[in-house]
Amino acid sequence: MTHRFPIKEIARQSGLGTATVDRVLNNRAHVSPQTRARVLAALEELEAQEQQLSARGRRMFVDVVVEAPRRFSRQIKTACEAVLHTRSEAVFRPRFMLQEVMTEDEIVACLKRIRKRGSHGVFLKARDIPVVRDMVDMLEAAGIPVITLVTDIPGSSRSSYVGIDNEKAGRTAAYLLHTVLASERGTILTSRSQEAFRGEEERYVEFRALFLTLRPQYRIVEIAGGAGLPGDTIRLLNAELTGVPSVDAVYSMGGGNRAILDVLEAEGKAPRHFIAHDLDAENTDLLRTGAIGFVLHHDLKLDMRRAFGALSARHGLLPPTDLALFSDVQIITPHNFPVTGDW
Repeated sequence: MTHRFPIKEIARQSGLGTATVDRVLNNRAHVSPQTRARVLAALEELEAQEQQLSARGRRMFVDVVVEAPRRFSRQIKTACEAVLHTRSEAVFRPRFMLQEVMTEDEIVACLKRIRKRGSHGVFLKARDIPVVRDMVDMLEAAGIPVITLVTDIPGSSRSSYVGIDNEKAGRTAAYLLHTVLASERGTILTSRSQEAFRGEEERYVEFRALFLTLRPQYRIVEIAGGAGLPGDTIRLLNAELTGVPSVDAVYSMGGGNRAILDVLEAEGKAPRHFIAHDLDAENTDLLRTGAIGFVLHHDLKLDMRRAFGALSARHGLLPPTDLALFSDVQIITPHNFPVTGDW
């Protein structure tokens, strides 16, 4: 395999051992497809970052660890890479660990590897559970700052949270549905990808509180745990919709929206109104075709610029920053797509 980077550099970028990288580069046996993919991804990342190497300043490795459906993790990776050239305080070298679902053991093992090999910081989208909080505390104690993305882990010693104001997003969704629903009573379906994602929980709690204040005659049916993936979301929906005669509107906080719409249409319960989150490829298509009416969006490139800024501040390269750096909630309809976007 042709390349121009030292094996040690590729190993550091990929988080693998030099012997493993050597086996991949020389097409030797006993290499898993996942390992080969990690090495190829590391080479692509090194090539993309090579133009920065002539820049002056400190070189800093940043680990981006994301549990999210591929459609959203790709957005995060794209936004991260897009803002690298805007940073003048250091040369940042991101290393990506993107996985649709991570077990507790997998996230712990991943963060332990980062601590062992060393890192200048971690951008983390993960569930707010005890073992993750413990690992964040461990990284911070080792001098590795953790910046949480999109969903926070507030019970930990993380350095900063960067992303949408999830409580405000939930209240915005409640107000939107209140203004568009004609009937005084009906049923709202809410969907979360995981119960332990703090951001989605904050959206749901605030949505429910305000909406039931504004529309006390409505019933809210909740599903949670489909990870934003079609198959799991469909199974949850089929179980929860038994005995529900109709669905007037959907507030989806965690994705899998095409699957949600397909199930509801198949059962003759297609909603008149649908609010989703994030302008990923799926939601963009659904919005353009009128299948959903609103997307609550936030600027991921701005989030990534702020994340790098917060990391630099922790290393003394920039002035101190806030513990929470909230993005504005943008209400996108079929008629006001951003001129440039992250989808």
